[in-house]
Amino acid sequence: MLEDHMPAVSAATTWPAAYPNGYAVVDVETTGLARDDRIISAAVYRLDARGEVEDHWYTLVNPERDPGPVWIHGLTSEALEGAPLFADVAEEFAARLADRVLVAHNAVFDWQMIAREYARARREAPVRQRLCTIALSKALALPLPNHKLESLAAHFGVVQRRAHHALDDARVLAEAFRPSLHAAAQGGVRLPLHECRPLTEWADRPVPRIGQQPGGPGGYGGGGHRAASWRPSRKRPACPYPNPGRYEEGKRLKQGMRVAFSGDTSVERELLEDRAVEAGLHVATSLSRLTSLLVTNDPDSGTSKVLKARQYGTPVVDEAAFGQLLGDVEPASEQ
Repeated sequence: MLEDHMPAVSAATTWPAAYPNGYAVVDVETTGLARDDRIISAAVYRLDARGEVEDHWYTLVNPERDPGPVWIHGLTSEALEGAPLFADVAEEFAARLADRVLVAHNAVFDWQMIAREYARARREAPVRQRLCTIALSKALALPLPNHKLESLAAHFGVVQRRAHHALDDARVLAEAFRPSLHAAAQGGVRLPLHECRPLTEWADRPVPRIGQQPGGPGGYGGGGHRAASWRPSRKRPACPYPNPGRYEEGKRLKQGMRVAFSGDTSVERELLEDRAVEAGLHVATSLSRLTSLLVTNDPDSGTSKVLKARQYGTPVVDEAAFGQLLGDVEPASEQ
């Protein structure tokens, strides 16, 4: 199925010596996007040096808390209650990741979730490098309408069967990664590899456990999260921090900064906005001279927000970069 879309690497073409010897294509479904959210399912497709599938693995994980946006991932408290804890699957998961480059769509998110789970289990994930397929598609200049996994899949003729199911998302990504890898090898493209630094310690805030959902059936509340945290079409509370001004490249985000989003995101937009709010940022629905930062995967799209950002000189970053910035937001200045 993929042959018609994949550039052939002929026998005369030397496979780049600097390319990794193996990959672990990963997808995790989670209770949300915040630092204390948990993994509820995980899948790994192991690939050889040229992207051929060796095997695959999938597991549910009991997060010991409310499962979050069930309407997205489909995993209820009842489905997860009898699943193993992350500590119970950590060794098998590690065996799937060992000595391989972790590959994921918006890889910084998957890696951060995995690293935190291992830190909670007082272990380290055996991952030293990651590769984001969004970054790779940009390096290859693929003509995608956006950076969603479904668009990457469609480009290579890969059929999605169960979106937001970890095993199927990992399969889809593995099938789309192989032709991407071959295109990179044929074009002499340097792979966008990034270092992974495992966490060594972790402390969780108390959160509602499975079966203890104070927000009511399907609800989500308490435990440091807003009671309406997972309800669609909600009104966000006002940001409690003053706007410290614009984001400066190379520096940290600061609580109170006004952040606007434009275009499609690989992570559900509402969940990405939730994570920004929990970090103390002001999510703005429009862009003005007061906006600190615009997040978009399509800076050349010509949307009204992108055009205004150019007019006002508002800094622009993509989703992957924003995800990294969210990991270390500077506290607001004391008043």
